[in-house]
Amino acid sequence: MTPPDWITGQLTTNDVPVFTVSRLNRVCRFLLNETFGTVSVEGEISNFTAAASGHLYFTLKDAEAQVRCAMFRPQARLLRPQPRNGDHVLLRALVSLYEPRGDYQLIVESLEPAGDGALALAFERLKLKLAAEGLFDETHKQAIPALPRTVGVITSPTGAAIRDIITVLRRRFPAIEVIVYPVKVQGAEAPGDIVRAIRLANRLQHCDVLIVGRGGGSSEDLWSFNDETVGRAIFASRIPVISAVGHEIDFTISDFVADLRAPTPSAAAEAVSPDRSDWLERLDRLASRLRQAQANRLTLASQRTRFLAKRLDQQHPAQRLLTQSQRLDQLEQRLRRGWQQRLQNLEQRLARQQARMRGVNPAP
Repeated sequence: MTPPDWITGQLTTNDVPVFTVSRLNRVCRFLLNETFGTVSVEGEISNFTAAASGHLYFTLKDAEAQVRCAMFRPQARLLRPQPRNGDHVLLRALVSLYEPRGDYQLIVESLEPAGDGALALAFERLKLKLAAEGLFDETHKQAIPALPRTVGVITSPTGAAIRDIITVLRRRFPAIEVIVYPVKVQGAEAPGDIVRAIRLANRLQHCDVLIVGRGGGSSEDLWSFNDETVGRAIFASRIPVISAVGHEIDFTISDFVADLRAPTPSAAAEAVSPDRSDWLERLDRLASRLRQAQANRLTLASQRTRFLAKRLDQQHPAQRLLTQSQRLDQLEQRLRRGWQQRLQNLEQRLARQQARMRGVNPAP
């Protein structure tokens, strides 16, 4: 490439070009533009400033160096959301130089999150998409059985998660059967493995509940559980699903779609396995209540039997005849007393009349 005429400075007697400052900066800018053109650069944003003009200015840095960056208004207004200090980003920019100050800088054309930032953006976008489709709605959540007979576990067969789950289940309720569906839990093949295992469990229908998860790790390690196909497979499961991915601070798409989110695999095992001692105590209380209820029913039945027997005796013909005979005797006694009383009253009246007559007609 032949440089333009203005690049060459005036020559001294030693054939060394002499530049003015402005010409030197112009030459450097030209060389940077032509040599590098547009490049992609990854780094962390610092010293971020949003100017009133709409332009953005910031420093892009890594552990060893930094470079000034400018993003002009037409490109900056397209950013959603606006970047912040500390963001890890990947940008496309023109390598250039700000001639008035001689500052080497990048003229940014586009900017997007990189590393964890890119993963976080992808996570939020998928989360919003599935939420809008109703995959997180409580109305779709299935109840987790209180006492499942068989628990399916979809995880790595060699990881810490399966050991923790089996340990908790054996301690709390050894009678629960465990079926392990071995899958890869990270890497490119993991989402497909997990989806196939969920579908297999639903096709066989051997399990009352499924635990889908893995132990802790980085965002990249857990990313398989943010895969859209995994989320949709969990949503489509006819068997209730518990998501148990990483630690309590980790959240994945599977957590939002599942019927229950457990903070750890051990917590998921506790959610499906009632404590045996608690259940034995509950059974003892239930047996005591049943015995008391039976005793109360027997007492009521005995009382009713005696009541009915008494009524039956009262309705027996012999009993009724005896009752009527007693009533006849009572009436006869009342009649006799009544006639005796009347006769006595008449005798008394007659005696009084006789006495009165004697007083009127004394004897000669």
